[in-house]
Amino acid sequence: MSNDLKYSSIHYNEYLQVDKILDAQKLRSVEVEGKVAHEEMLFIITHQVYELWFKQVIHEIESINEMFDDGYLSAEESITCVNRLDRIVEIIKLTIQQIAVLETMTPLDFLDFRNYLFPASGFQSFQFREIEVMLGLKNEQRHTYHNTPYHAVFDEKKQARLKELEEGMSLLQQVEAWLERTPFLEFKDFDFLEHYKKAVRNMLNKEQAAIKSTEILSEKYKQMRLTMLGDTDSYFGYIFDENMYNELVSAGNARMSYKATVAALLINLYRDEPIFQQPFQLLNKLVEVDEFLTTWRYRHAQMVLRMLGKKVGTGGSSGHEYLSKTASEHQIFKDLHNISTFLIPRSELPELPKELKEQLNFHFSTKKKNA
Repeated sequence: MSNDLKYSSIHYNEYLQVDKILDAQKLRSVEVEGKVAHEEMLFIITHQVYELWFKQVIHEIESINEMFDDGYLSAEESITCVNRLDRIVEIIKLTIQQIAVLETMTPLDFLDFRNYLFPASGFQSFQFREIEVMLGLKNEQRHTYHNTPYHAVFDEKKQARLKELEEGMSLLQQVEAWLERTPFLEFKDFDFLEHYKKAVRNMLNKEQAAIKSTEILSEKYKQMRLTMLGDTDSYFGYIFDENMYNELVSAGNARMSYKATVAALLINLYRDEPIFQQPFQLLNKLVEVDEFLTTWRYRHAQMVLRMLGKKVGTGGSSGHEYLSKTASEHQIFKDLHNISTFLIPRSELPELPKELKEQLNFHFSTKKKNA
């Protein structure tokens, strides 16, 4: 590239391709009836903006996956990942806010042009399917309609792209492999899991004793509280026993490996240690991505209920019912959400050996080196 071209000036309109963007709103009401359905412009622009934001989200996920690809995530890359995940979260928040703009259109307004949309549907958003697969949503998790594969609505080229993504490493898989490489699960004579088990047992024993000794509760309510508290054989059993945890995986109720889950627990419990602060932020941002995607799905479902009631969607789905089920079933980072099940108060945490705490801290010296 010549220096003249490299530093040549460019007009705002040309750089942003504004004319192409503003010429991309083709109203079907005009094409079919020769008469403008006023709200159709809002409907088109809102969904076009969605697609632009989806493109940016894909751009961010691709860059994050590339940083994980070499099997090593540096501290600098970890910070960049957190920043880009934070951007994804803010974008999803914006898409949720856009629903409120779309809801300024009434159900009767929508009926002025809805018949012209068949069989177009948001289900046919290829970029959104890319996002789902890149993050880690698997076929067996998907709620489909008419027993039709989700990719059947796309041409061969796009189906091939989705298959390529499915066969590659999703962000969930990258994070799982990264967690499995977490050091400090065993440090010389300190075995994190064994010390954690003892701490949980001590905590449960103290809480059980407090419930049994109180004079405020009746025997009936004491038993109820004890049942609610559980014991080391209830939900804590899944983190104590690898075989028990693997049964969750086999049943489809967990996806991350046992080792990755234990590592995520270690990071969450000792998040205040300097070395774990950045990994915790990364895991927390992944949970936020999942949380706001679920919120977006739920708000979308509620908007469809408001606009269509129980009508079938333009793409042939059951409309609100289908979208509601995707909101509850299409969580991708559910394993990271579930870590909260195994958290215990800071006051109950096993004390780390002094040498390990030093390893988990940042080291620097203000002393000058000898000449």
